[in-house]
Amino acid sequence: MPTLTMEQAQLEAVRRLAQRRLAARCAPDGSPLWHAHVRERLRTLHAAQVVFVESPVKRKVVRAGRRGGKTVGVADLGVKAFLAGRRVLYAVPTQDQIDRFWYEVKRALEPAIDQGILYKNETRHLIEVPRTETRIRAKTAFNADTLRGDYADLLLLDEYQLMNEDAWGVVGAPMLLDNNGDAVFVYTPPSFRSAGMSKAHDPRHAAKLYAQAAQDMSGRWQAWTFTSHGNPYLSTEALEDITSDMTSLAYQQEILAKDMDDIPGALWTQSLIDAHRWVGPLPEFVRVVVGIDPGHDAGIIVAGRTADGRALVLDDLSVSGDPDTWAAQGVAGYHKYYADALVPERNHGGEMVETTIRHVDAKVHVKTVWASHGKYARAEPVSVLYNKHKVYHVGIFGHLEGEMCGWVPNAGHPSPNRLDALVWALTELMLGTDASPPVIAPPTITTPSRWRR
Repeated sequence: MPTLTMEQAQLEAVRRLAQRRLAARCAPDGSPLWHAHVRERLRTLHAAQVVFVESPVKRKVVRAGRRGGKTVGVADLGVKAFLAGRRVLYAVPTQDQIDRFWYEVKRALEPAIDQGILYKNETRHLIEVPRTETRIRAKTAFNADTLRGDYADLLLLDEYQLMNEDAWGVVGAPMLLDNNGDAVFVYTPPSFRSAGMSKAHDPRHAAKLYAQAAQDMSGRWQAWTFTSHGNPYLSTEALEDITSDMTSLAYQQEILAKDMDDIPGALWTQSLIDAHRWVGPLPEFVRVVVGIDPGHDAGIIVAGRTADGRALVLDDLSVSGDPDTWAAQGVAGYHKYYADALVPERNHGGEMVETTIRHVDAKVHVKTVWASHGKYARAEPVSVLYNKHKVYHVGIFGHLEGEMCGWVPNAGHPSPNRLDALVWALTELMLGTDASPPVIAPPTITTPSRWRR
């Protein structure tokens, strides 16, 4: 760092003194004068935003439609908390999603930044009052590890439906203990398309948190909902543009902000699956198979059949990667659960599917299947097994169950890889010609620790 001349040092001292005097100037209400300039630059909020921003509760859950104004509202809340001397941390899953919040914050605080009253670090997305604990920061965080490394007394979790639950439970909540801080959870109900981006164990965790907040009688929690149509600043043309290629279901979720537990036309409902959770020790299995839907996002589901004719879904080992990756994952599941067959679909790979698996382990039993009928024709008989109380889930498989409850036949949804793998496994066990061969799998299958949650 170059050494300042005496004249330069004097000028710098004068500049800093002027900044301190400017920062100390007060408005008639006693607040620093620059606060008033910041408030003048804040957006005019619409009615739904005002309600949640001004609420005094400690825990706020906001469910809003796309372009409904949730991030602008959260930015307003964050800036006002910053002016009140609080330490604000805004977290969102990806860097691209930071941009809107950061733009709004900088826009409001720009005069004070330009005058040197506030310090801004663009790389860290941080603005602070020098030599104080007062700051506002935006960072990417989709799980507990990525949220670590900072603290706050106001935590804003945006696009919360895409975050792992541990971001709040393991790091967020303890972060607020020392100062009895506040938290805001903001989300849009995930459509079938966006649910696959979630890092959560349970893709419905945000909806469950909303339901808990809505039922809270302590006064500590509160929940709000507003649709995309509730934003008067959103043009009709813009709204039509983002809804033009949406299905009716996606429109209800992403525009009308509805959490859809039971989706019209779906073959499964969450209540049906919840009613078929296996409780108690695992039984012996006459067969165990691993269903595989090959692809970059490969569905890999392990299921077993009991001697009394019931099927238990044991694990979801689905993985993203190249063919060697899903083949290795499938073979690992085969050995872990003492399976007697791998059941991969070969429509989009032909002989390559079995060859890839054999390259990993030449000794495993592979029984490839061909999808000669449409997806509905394959899935519907399996859904009937659930209604007949023939299939149970050992644990909670959030992503699999999200696909099961979210897939509607002929609705133009993406191919549900986990659901496909489930269908292949259960068809082989319960509906195929070899559903009950006299093969007894070892009864000592170890129950993974996560089943005990």
